[in-house]
Amino acid sequence: MKTEWNNKKSKELFQAVLKLRTLDEAKKFFRDLLTEEEIIEFSKRWQAAQMLNDSVPYSQIEKSTGLSSTTVARVSKWLNSGTGGYKLIIKRTHHRRDKSLSGKALR
Repeated sequence: MKTEWNNKKSKELFQAVLKLRTLDEAKKFFRDLLTEEEIIEFSKRWQAAQMLNDSVPYSQIEKSTGLSSTTVARVSKWLNSGTGGYKLIIKRTHHRRDKSLSGKALR
């Protein structure tokens, strides 16, 4: 029997993540929560989502990340027809990155 992922315990986890204030806190929390391999895998999926958003071909994403074509396709599916989480954070991180780049160019 598969347990529903959106439950009281997962909501408590998401609330805990929202309490993180710094990159260092996030690194500490996720390293305690996840194995090194899980962190690396999630990082690769995040990289793939960003690359897909930038219209990078699957073959290049697979080569750059080491992810399988199945995983890249799964990330693409969630990027394009999931709950909107990838797109939300991509928008927020790209906005900040664009601001910091434009600020550096003006100096």
